[in-house]
Amino acid sequence: MVATAGLFIAAGCGTSSDSGGSATSTSAGAEPAYVASITPIITKLMRDNVIPGAVVVVKSPKQGDWTGTFGTRAIGTTEPIQADDYFRIASNTKTMTSTVVLQLAQEGKLALDDPIAKYLPDVPNGDRITIAQLAEMRSGLYSYTADRQFNASLDSDPNKVWTPQELLAIAFSHPVSFPPGQKFDYCNTNYILLGLVIEKITNMSAAKNFQQRIFDPLGLKHTSLPAATDSSIPDPHPRGYAFGTNVSTIDTFALPPAEQAAAVAGTLKPADATDASPSWTWTAGGVISTVDDMATYVKALVHGGLLDAKMQQVRMDSIQPIDPAQPEVAGYGLGIVRFGTHLIGHDGQIPGYMTVMTNDPDSDLTIVVATNLATVPSGEGSAVTLLKGMMPVFYGADALPGDPAQHGAGASSVPTTTGR
Repeated sequence: MVATAGLFIAAGCGTSSDSGGSATSTSAGAEPAYVASITPIITKLMRDNVIPGAVVVVKSPKQGDWTGTFGTRAIGTTEPIQADDYFRIASNTKTMTSTVVLQLAQEGKLALDDPIAKYLPDVPNGDRITIAQLAEMRSGLYSYTADRQFNASLDSDPNKVWTPQELLAIAFSHPVSFPPGQKFDYCNTNYILLGLVIEKITNMSAAKNFQQRIFDPLGLKHTSLPAATDSSIPDPHPRGYAFGTNVSTIDTFALPPAEQAAAVAGTLKPADATDASPSWTWTAGGVISTVDDMATYVKALVHGGLLDAKMQQVRMDSIQPIDPAQPEVAGYGLGIVRFGTHLIGHDGQIPGYMTVMTNDPDSDLTIVVATNLATVPSGEGSAVTLLKGMMPVFYGADALPGDPAQHGAGASSVPTTTGR
């Protein structure tokens, strides 16, 4: 329901009312050669998967930079989506939460091997779960986003403002899933706990920590973590859509076959989730941003600029395969994702929106994709669908990554980084 760890990109400036509309580049000068290959791929994928709109940024030191848009801001309109539109970036927020945690470790204010019980009481296995295990999704805690009653509440009262304490109470009412450190399991509970740790150590809100430690230093003027009571998105922004309900997508985001066919045919429309409260995501997925800010941020995330060289290396070295039997598919570390064998970053999915931000540490290729649809009818995150389509243009036919946020059973790994 909220975030994912996915990836991929495309560009063009959509001027048609349908997802497969024409695209025009927003880059200055001659278009890079890859644009001719990417444009028809994105156009077809958006049409086949009924994605209303998408914004794509590609920055390549060797092949050139390109930004573009496809489709529209709202279903049934001709208003084109724009490159400066704001999006909920969902689980990409987790990279920011973990960055602040790593900065605090760098400053000697916490240690990555500290047990969470040192900072917060009453966490199941709290004396054994470390700060690092929370950040790496290896705590074994239950994700509150998998709770059926919680999801029913999101459906019946989408404007409810949730507190971290309410979310943790839901999570802790369930038994732990496995002993700490045993395996990877995407869990939003981990990042609510880390948000509380940040606030306790700094005596300052998570939002102010993000602003002072990340947004201001990088000049991210269009990025924020709004207050829990603020469910608005700055203008300009597209409307955001989602198929199914929170309850119906607990076990799978894929629509039943008949509904998939109806969605693709256009007779089944997704719901408008733009104005639903994102308070239940907080430091697991509450940030709002633009594609340009995300492109700036993901480069710093991967290459350094927010951590010292030693801590940056700790972060990069922390990435482990989410499935040891398929190490090349995807990896997860201290709030950072490896997609396939080349790209590193994160993705995020929340009802209404999906975004993915990636950077190749070897070539410095950056790809950012933002869409105004959570998952496509088949259940895959919409931005990941586009990323997968584009990756072979840059890396060959075999370069198809997995999505750590969708790893594991049921909805405990939301199709975005902050979601169910």
